[in-house]
Amino acid sequence: MSIPFATGTDPEIRFSIIIPARNEEKYIERCLDSLAAAATAYPGQVEMIVVLNRCTDQTAAIAESYGAVTLTDDSKNLSQIRNAGIRAARGEIIVTIDADSWVTDNMLTEIDRMLMSGKYIGGAVRSAFERNSLGITMSALVLIVPLLFKYGMITVGLFWGYKKDFEAIHGFNEQMLMAEDADFASRLKKWGKQNGKKYGTVTKAIMTTSCRKFDRGGDWYLFLHPWIVLAYLKGTDRKYADQTYYEMDYKKSNNN
Repeated sequence: MSIPFATGTDPEIRFSIIIPARNEEKYIERCLDSLAAAATAYPGQVEMIVVLNRCTDQTAAIAESYGAVTLTDDSKNLSQIRNAGIRAARGEIIVTIDADSWVTDNMLTEIDRMLMSGKYIGGAVRSAFERNSLGITMSALVLIVPLLFKYGMITVGLFWGYKKDFEAIHGFNEQMLMAEDADFASRLKKWGKQNGKKYGTVTKAIMTTSCRKFDRGGDWYLFLHPWIVLAYLKGTDRKYADQTYYEMDYKKSNNN
């Protein structure tokens, strides 16, 4: 596939796609391939920004082979990592996605369609795990239900909206180490209400995400470790944030 992503000389960037990445050599090609397919409708108007976080593998080389812009942010803070990419973005529309996720070919056109309607401040997308089981379903419910009570909504994985609106709510909350995505969604929804717009969910395209955390810890992991759910609710617990995200041995996990 030819790579349709924007270069540093392209003057009109419509989409900036932000991807945090720590040792993602096993997953990021699938992510970038899917985004390349989605970007064919906007040749030269989609820039990829991969924010490298303490990478010791080939993630940077792979990202650059696709024409992505690479930045480095070695903080143990996903909000700060994503915000670094957002600040560097040249595009009018921001899309954030994790490196172990991938999208259908119509994702960007659906996001564009919803924003151009003028009804939506931004939002999230329909999502699914790459596989499912009773344990994954129960673990997801154990996490989703309390977060739903706290934030009033749960959307994760991929967010989209105009850069000016991301900036208006100061991006992702850098005081939070976990559940920063639920917090972001809640604040974007409130900002939309203030501006007479709705928080939308793309339903005609889908994002799929890997089950690597379940592959590593077991499908029933969250169900059997409810104290980690409490850490998500707190949002600032460094011990469990490191265990769940920032000190997870991705290279070991990727070799399983």
